[in-house]
Amino acid sequence: MRYITPRKAAKGLGAAGPGASTAHHWGMTVSSAALLILTPAFILVVASAIGLPHDAVVAYFSRPYPAIVTALFLVVGMHHYINGTRIMIDDYLDHAERKVAIILSHLFGWAVIAAVVYALARMMLSPAAVVVVS
Repeated sequence: MRYITPRKAAKGLGAAGPGASTAHHWGMTVSSAALLILTPAFILVVASAIGLPHDAVVAYFSRPYPAIVTALFLVVGMHHYINGTRIMIDDYLDHAERKVAIILSHLFGWAVIAAVVYALARMMLSPAAVVVVS
């Protein structure tokens, strides 16, 4: 017969299960740090495109730096949004409402990510991408 002390049984278990809350906390911390770096870069990228005609904007976002910064900012930002809404939903909703809200927040987040990646891919593969931005 094996005897497990209460401390041994509880070690490594948080409120959400084995290591889940720690992993979630670190995920939010890492995405926050990434957004701290990506936000000013994204603002500069978007500010440079303001006022340009349509063809020039397509050509601008078909270049690697603006496209990569935009994609990274929005993918990391939406991942942070999905995890943040999960915390909020877990705190304030119960049972079926919680499940529906989590599904909707995930669907919204991944739909935005898919739309951004699709739009950037279309701009990179568009014939207007050969226009030189002056």
